[in-house]
Amino acid sequence: MAKLQFKFYNQSQGELFPSFLGEKIPEKHHVRLLSGIIDALDITELLSTYKSFGCPAYHPRMLLKVVFYAYMNNIYSCRKIEDALKYHVHYMWLSGSQTPSFSTINRFRSEHMKDAVNRLFSQVVTLLVDMGQITLEEQYIDGTKIESVANKYTFVWKKTVEKNKARLEEKIRNILSQIDEGIAQDNTPDADTMPDAIDSKMLARKIEELNEQNRQLSRETKEEKQAAKAKEKVAKELRKHQEKLEEYEQHLETLGPRNSYSKTDPDATFMRMKEDAMNNGQTKPGYNVQIATENQYIVNMQMYWNPTDTTTLPDFLLHGKELTGIMPDDCIADSGYGSEENYEFMLQNDITAYVKYNWFHKEQHRPFHDDPFRQENMYYNEDEDYYVCPMGQHMTLAGVTRKVSDNGFVSYSHIYRAQRCTGCPLRSRCYKSKAERRTIDVNHNLNKHKRKAREKLTSEEGLRHRSRRPIEPEAVFGQLKFDWHYRRFRHKGKDKVYMDFAILAMSHNLRKLMRNAQNELMEVMSFHFPCQRKPNRSHITLLGTNNHNFRIAA
Repeated sequence: MAKLQFKFYNQSQGELFPSFLGEKIPEKHHVRLLSGIIDALDITELLSTYKSFGCPAYHPRMLLKVVFYAYMNNIYSCRKIEDALKYHVHYMWLSGSQTPSFSTINRFRSEHMKDAVNRLFSQVVTLLVDMGQITLEEQYIDGTKIESVANKYTFVWKKTVEKNKARLEEKIRNILSQIDEGIAQDNTPDADTMPDAIDSKMLARKIEELNEQNRQLSRETKEEKQAAKAKEKVAKELRKHQEKLEEYEQHLETLGPRNSYSKTDPDATFMRMKEDAMNNGQTKPGYNVQIATENQYIVNMQMYWNPTDTTTLPDFLLHGKELTGIMPDDCIADSGYGSEENYEFMLQNDITAYVKYNWFHKEQHRPFHDDPFRQENMYYNEDEDYYVCPMGQHMTLAGVTRKVSDNGFVSYSHIYRAQRCTGCPLRSRCYKSKAERRTIDVNHNLNKHKRKAREKLTSEEGLRHRSRRPIEPEAVFGQLKFDWHYRRFRHKGKDKVYMDFAILAMSHNLRKLMRNAQNELMEVMSFHFPCQRKPNRSHITLLGTNNHNFRIAA
């Protein structure tokens, strides 16, 4: 039998010539592509967040490469990034064998990236346009709810605060009225009238006046001492009420137009999530994340407090214009965005709206059209402004109502009422209310927008957009949540949450770009990117020969 032979193995074996980390990385590896892309980005805004004094900081371009590469590999924890910098060759090559601590990485994200993330995101989107991956002409919009890092049971509800505040104000009002009655009985000219509104500042002044009066009281007899002690007790009770009133006022100020918020993350609102482990509709603190995609690239994103999507579209499109400088030609979204306000906004900005509305899908079925009692199927005489019910009776205009949305948009609805419904054989099928006559509420402007939307959605181009919409933003959300395990934010506050998701969106775009256009990227990298901007060397002084440390000159 032949003797077994193995290659030489010695864990303590040294090298005559030291090896370079770059030699261990393939030429076309995506870490090299990422490094080249980050080198081409303009980080002037990022540099402006640093101070010109103190200990030299780690170079922000190096930290940017490390953070992006970590997010591309589903590593979001700063401690895990710190470990990767010590033991992973890709991270060691990106950092030049430097090992910043987890607190340094977290400070870089929270303090420096927060102010420069929009500029970086716009550059990544510009790169995608230059590479021919997107055109920014059409955007598929959708939203999802992502849970905040806040505690689940730290909620503050607006209705509860208003109810408790009203009860407390009534208690305070009763105490103040008793005090005023006592002052009036003592024939003291300092008696004040009861204020209409009670707030903490007014109550604080009232308590101060009461304390000043108590200090001037005589305490010679036993009765006078007891009276003074009773008034001091009242003042102490009012002080407790004043502190509680300040707390309620602070809650209402933090809430603003919202219905709830979390004590540990005041920017988070309690919403119902699809990922409900108990399956009981339990609300959790979170954010409404809105994104716009094209070819499954994220071209716009924003965070909102309100749990519904209806009122977010105008602000979202304007935010996208700030990032990219242009408005899309086509906007595709589901029925959650089909409101009069959104249709009007897109019409004014020359955006073709492929946006569904409620009842769009039901209108495509025969039972909807065969129902003569539906308001949509009734005959409308536009010249004389009346509807005709199934019995042939004219439903004339009874009034106009005015509604204002949360964004301040004003809409008008026309009320039409039948002349007489008593004794009608079709009354039981026509409407179920106990009113004597049937009344319908019609928004003519919204109906006009719905007709235009229906024509666009049922056209050949509309059918193409409708077939692509489920595989655009919904597929991206699925990748982020389930493939990349990003189901919960790791920061508190809207600004930091926005920063974290922006890094995730850019990492998603770069990861997809490297997969789809690796060869094109390699060619572009040989000539550098068109968006490359060299920093102003008059403001930056590099320290050392390796260019890893920097200081902004005064």
